[in-house]
Amino acid sequence: MDIASLDISPSGGGVGAFVNDIDLRTIGAGEAAAIRAALGRHGVLFFRDQQLDPDAHVAFARKIGKININRFFRPTDTHPEVATVLKEPDQKHNIGGGWHADHSYDEAPALGSILVAVETPPHGGDTLFAGASAAWETLSDGMKKMLSGLRAVHSSRHTFGKEAGARNAEIQAEHFGNAELATQDSVHPVVIRHPTSGRPSLYVNPGFTRRFDGWTDAESKPLLDYLYAHVVKPEHTYRFRWEPGSVAFWDNRATWHYALNDYHGHRRLMHRITLEGEVLDPVSNGASEA
Repeated sequence: MDIASLDISPSGGGVGAFVNDIDLRTIGAGEAAAIRAALGRHGVLFFRDQQLDPDAHVAFARKIGKININRFFRPTDTHPEVATVLKEPDQKHNIGGGWHADHSYDEAPALGSILVAVETPPHGGDTLFAGASAAWETLSDGMKKMLSGLRAVHSSRHTFGKEAGARNAEIQAEHFGNAELATQDSVHPVVIRHPTSGRPSLYVNPGFTRRFDGWTDAESKPLLDYLYAHVVKPEHTYRFRWEPGSVAFWDNRATWHYALNDYHGHRRLMHRITLEGEVLDPVSNGASEA
């Protein structure tokens, strides 16, 4: 079964698409393969009106790939594979409140995450998505050529580790655990070839990228800041409005995301499963890649 078998409509923004008329509880191997292919093409897929309790959530995820159990997020009481993304009415900080791509600090970064809306606030709580593949395509040939020879250092330490806890103990106490496990540092190509679609994609992000390999932080900052601003231009982004039963499945190799924290005094509960990925290969000659 190929992508054409799915009822897909573009989001209307710079990234993403909606998959319509599908029940994720009942898909077979053919539909799972089509969803994987569609994810590679669109970067993030949105589904409405789903009934994915934790059992169904895990079952759907296993049809797509191997589950990665997050070492820092708190799991549900019954399903260690399912992480809770929760903000209570009295909490000030949310999870994911800044542009990032999950797990870029791992040597084999996660394929993506499947996020299910369980409880949503009466207003706000949207998630922004940005297309790193689309952003690559709109760079100049000269910039592409330069970036294609670079690698970047990514780390979990400053976000989940003891350094982060010392900087903002409140966020750590509210949302994360296992700070002693935040020892991951990895080096990836700045421009990767997407494992599924074959498209080039920028692989740096504000959440976990620290510097270019072999450069100092000060040397890296101007170019990284330029790339960060470029990726989140309006023409590369889409804002997704959550409803109970909504599902977003995003590709960490091709997109960034940002959970908006604009619903103070209300509860927002999401369930997330992350899928294991693979070591990422560079694009050999970025200047010639469209």
